[in-house]
Amino acid sequence: MYWKRIHWVWFGLHFFLLTAVCFAGVFWLIAQGSTILPSASDEYARKAELAATWCLGKEAEASNPVRRGIATYLHAAGIQAGYSFFAPNVPSQHRLTLELFYDDGRVEHQSPHVRSKAAALRLDTLLDKLAEERYEAVREVLVKMLAFSVWREHADVKKIRATFGSVNSPDINEFEQGHGEIFQPMFSFDFSLRDEQRQ
Repeated sequence: MYWKRIHWVWFGLHFFLLTAVCFAGVFWLIAQGSTILPSASDEYARKAELAATWCLGKEAEASNPVRRGIATYLHAAGIQAGYSFFAPNVPSQHRLTLELFYDDGRVEHQSPHVRSKAAALRLDTLLDKLAEERYEAVREVLVKMLAFSVWREHADVKKIRATFGSVNSPDINEFEQGHGEIFQPMFSFDFSLRDEQRQ
């Protein structure tokens, strides 16, 4: 009987936290104006999001043991983030193009290589995050690591130019007229990899 009670308490706590995570994500989307709901609901959504994040301990100080305990459990259970990624809020697509410059004047275009579908999904997620302003400080380092992975397969490359940008797909009318996707560069980095190898 004692173990059954423990199981029921754990079950209730788990789904309470899961519900709070989902509500926090949904109310955040409403507060950002990302839904078809009228803008008058934004203020109520902000208050509801605050209540949901309070239940998750996020309003407490970072050193608070309750907040740390809840965060640890959420990450261990894999329920730390809701599913706001999916439609109608699918993020725009991003691409990293690598131009490989050789001594003889040749230029090749490549993309970072992945070995599995799971790795491709992780790379797409990483590229979507790189577009956000809060990751500006680590952009160059991450892009350099991706360029280095391609350079290892092309040791005679003199320089690599990495260009990151968003890819805008055509709507149905543009597609029927033969228009393709449009690549809009956001930033680029030049890496002289031979100089770094000498260091």
